[in-house]
This record gives sequence, C-alpha cells and structure tokens, in this order.
Amino acid sequence: MNLTVKPVLRGKAVLLRPFTANDLPLIERCLKDPEVLKLTGSEADFDRETLKAWYGTRHDQSDRLDLAVIDRVSDTLVGEVVVNDYKLHDHSMNFRILIGKTGRNRGLGTEATRILIDYLFQQTSLARLTLSVFDFNPRAQHVYEKLGFQVIGVEQDDLKVDGRCVDSILMALTREHYLKK
Repeated sequence: MNLTVKPVLRGKAVLLRPFTANDLPLIERCLKDPEVLKLTGSEADFDRETLKAWYGTRHDQSDRLDLAVIDRVSDTLVGEVVVNDYKLHDHSMNFRILIGKTGRNRGLGTEATRILIDYLFQQTSLARLTLSVFDFNPRAQHVYEKLGFQVIGVEQDDLKVDGRCVDSILMALTREHYLKK
C-alpha cells in the first residue's frame, strides 16, 4: 500500500491535512490531554524535540497516513487521524484518531473519521480498516458502529487503568460493506 500522496480532505466542519511545523504546540497539547491519554492508553513521556522529529517526518512515510484534524470554524488543530500497520494478507490497515479537549463533543471526530474512510475506500485500493477501542469508551464504539465498523473480537485485559484490567474491542470495516451503505 503506497500512501506517498498526503491529501487535503475537506468536510463541513473539519479539514484533514498534512502536519506543518506550526502544528507542534497544538498537537503536543492534544497528546498531553489527560482524556486523550486515558482513551488511547498512552503516557505523556515525550519531549518537544522527539515530537518535532516525529511529526516532521510524517510526510516522508509512504506506508502510513498521518493527518492533522483542523476545526474549520476556528482554523485550529484539534487532533489527528492515522492509518498505519499495513497487512498484505487481507489488504488492511489500522485506523486511529485522537481529538483534544478543544475539539471534543462537536462531531468533529465523527466527521474526520468519515472523511478519511471515504478517501481510503474511494481513492485507494485498501480493502479493510481495523481498530481497537477500550471497553470504557462506548461513545467511540457507537461512532464506529454508526460508520459501519463491526465488532470482530475482544482482547481481554489489554490495559490496566486505575488498578483494573480493561478489554479492547476489536472492530473492522470492509470496503464492500462501507460502499453498500
């Protein structure tokens, strides 16, 4: 799967575009947001130079697509969408999204997800998208189901949060299923 071309994708409320150097402070804020850390199972154990190097090379990666999620009303970065981890055997890639505090609860994540799925299934030959969502995030699971993702399994005890083990719900969406909708 060759994702050398980094598109700019426009929706009503969001714009998806390649990262720029000016995005660094805003994506850093998103990545350190306690809610983002919880929902992604991540830790904020990075420094600005590491982030700068990482986001500075996203446009050079032909095996993945990393795009900034821009709120069109404020023209502000509010998160990111990513497809990576190509699997040749089923022509699939993994999808993930994060939306920081200033972008939540306004449908921006749902629209960003839909726009990216439209692009991938209409402009590339990708056959399948996969993702995982922690079981304590039913809101995200509902959004994914609304867009056509189906539960394909559960990874038990995938993460420990506040002393308890939580499961990851594994979901997939095929080109065929999505384009039938």
